[in-house]
Amino acid sequence: MSTIDSTRRGGRFKGRGPDRDFDPRPLRAAMLPLLREIAALPAERAEPLNADALDPLLRRHPRPGGGYFSRSELIAGFRAFGPEAGLGLDEARFRRRVQRRPVRSQSGVTPLTVLTQPFPCPGQCIFCPNDVRMPKSYLSDEPGAQRAAQNRFDPYLQTWNRLAAFDATGHPVDKVELIVLGGTWSFYPEAYQVEFVERCLSAMSDFGAGIDRRGENGPRLPDFETIDPAVDGAAFDTNPYNKRVSAFLGEHAARPERAVPRGPGAADSDVGASGIVAGAEAGATPDAEAAGRADWAALERAQRRNESAGARCVGLVLETRPDHVTPEEVLRLRRLGATKVQLGVQSLDDAILDANRRGHDVAATRRAFRLLRAAGFKIHAHWMANLLGATPESDRADFARLFEDADFRPDELKLYPCSLIETAELMRFWKSGAWRPYSDDELLDVVAGALAAVPRWCRVTRVIRDISSDDIVVGNKRTNFRQIAEAQLARRGSRILEIRQREIRGEVFDAEALRLVESGYEAGRARESFLELVTEEDRIVAFLRLSLPRERTFIAELGDHAIVRELHVYGGAVRIGAEAGGRAQHRGFGARLLEAAAERARAEGYDTLSVISAIGTRDYYRRQGFVDGILYQHRALGPQAVERSASNGVVS
Repeated sequence: MSTIDSTRRGGRFKGRGPDRDFDPRPLRAAMLPLLREIAALPAERAEPLNADALDPLLRRHPRPGGGYFSRSELIAGFRAFGPEAGLGLDEARFRRRVQRRPVRSQSGVTPLTVLTQPFPCPGQCIFCPNDVRMPKSYLSDEPGAQRAAQNRFDPYLQTWNRLAAFDATGHPVDKVELIVLGGTWSFYPEAYQVEFVERCLSAMSDFGAGIDRRGENGPRLPDFETIDPAVDGAAFDTNPYNKRVSAFLGEHAARPERAVPRGPGAADSDVGASGIVAGAEAGATPDAEAAGRADWAALERAQRRNESAGARCVGLVLETRPDHVTPEEVLRLRRLGATKVQLGVQSLDDAILDANRRGHDVAATRRAFRLLRAAGFKIHAHWMANLLGATPESDRADFARLFEDADFRPDELKLYPCSLIETAELMRFWKSGAWRPYSDDELLDVVAGALAAVPRWCRVTRVIRDISSDDIVVGNKRTNFRQIAEAQLARRGSRILEIRQREIRGEVFDAEALRLVESGYEAGRARESFLELVTEEDRIVAFLRLSLPRERTFIAELGDHAIVRELHVYGGAVRIGAEAGGRAQHRGFGARLLEAAAERARAEGYDTLSVISAIGTRDYYRRQGFVDGILYQHRALGPQAVERSASNGVVS
């Protein structure tokens, strides 16, 4: 174990992140004038510095011997020389100035994506790629997939190294939304799920404490790059992905102490053992011995440690299929610490689902939404246009159902027009003429119409998957299709109301002029209240999702409580304990929204307000008067108001 700090280790300066092997001391004379120029710039010009502003400074102060200093090297230099050189800035301000791609953390948190290892999939979707080196549906050319493969899909290495990259390029890493992608999470053995999350949390806590255990923690898995990747999507009737991946895992069986999945199914499920599922009984599945037993105690220790860590998990996102969402699975997801679920909806038309061999019907999606919403989860739906059997007209009608039908109405959305990948079975349908990609005009009409129809309480996180154009056989290859659709709507005079379009990001605003806007809508068996603080221009600064159930939930702990499903303050992420510096976070907006939610719940006759808090937000909610339950936190809605502390701008 090594501690990462700014002291000498074996004669070498040790920074944090990728700059840890860069020693700025021999370059002090060249770096200090550059650092002083950056520090002397007025804040309105320098936070953050774009390339047009920074590049002339770099050219004026080149590296001895040629080349220019990188942003991560500038941060390392500031850490080494800043305190003694009297630059007049603290590290947080300097990092903001040289931060790369500031949009990453301008939603209030820093999103960190990791991938699970390749593993058999329960689906047989004809549109899904079959890259056997990747978890199902992912491609080895995608940036996140490349990072995962470089770390052999090891959760500790992926998390630690990604934090290091963020930290070295100026992004705060103390509030992290951990996004776990790859295949169907619910199909992996429970022991693998538990260990995966535990090791991600351990990497966060270690990194936040300046501890590097990468040498002790991996990689544990074989090199999946050695699998023969050649798959001809037009040539198979039975999907080869599961057979090849299963054979590879069998050939490289892990040692018994490592929770590497070797076969499908969950293991050692005891999510009902404490009576937290109303009327449910616990019991281990038959393959518990084969898959290894889940070490829930280790996970709980990692969760407790991360509650106050320097890099804490303020949101955990897992993805699964609708037909794998059961009451027991919902409780397992919650016990893991999840707060949001990405759900592959794809279509709300049974005929389209059947033609594409999705493996579930619309009724399963309806049931999954109901169970997840009753448990307080944020629901991040995936919807696909241009599937086999669909037309632009049917897609427009299908998308409308997402928000017109009260059983759905997701909180977040990914719009994924179908892309033809050579390893997908859809290849033979294309070659036979049964499927064709939409023309540019057809696709633009569908996407633009969808964006315009999204209500103000939903966030569209992505429109096109980050797939290399080299991997797409036919169809749209433009990754900026969202911007194209937005421009089309602007020409029509249509306004986009979805959340991402209205985020305040780094803009300056008048806190005294913020308005509290409430949007109410029916969703499943609850009334949803979307509370948001907005500027006069309707830019969103903070929001809260309040669910008011019309019946008792299936979770005994929640009963008939009102539920805060999400609390989020926008603007550039501010480090925990740091001053707001004119930005949205740490200015009491979260506490203000919680009080508004409590008032509405109390007025509707609820006696308890519960929150589906993340691991790293538990302490924040305790300061807001909530007490710990088994899987949730709760606040009694008595008649007396309780004075609250200021918001830390966290998400739940």
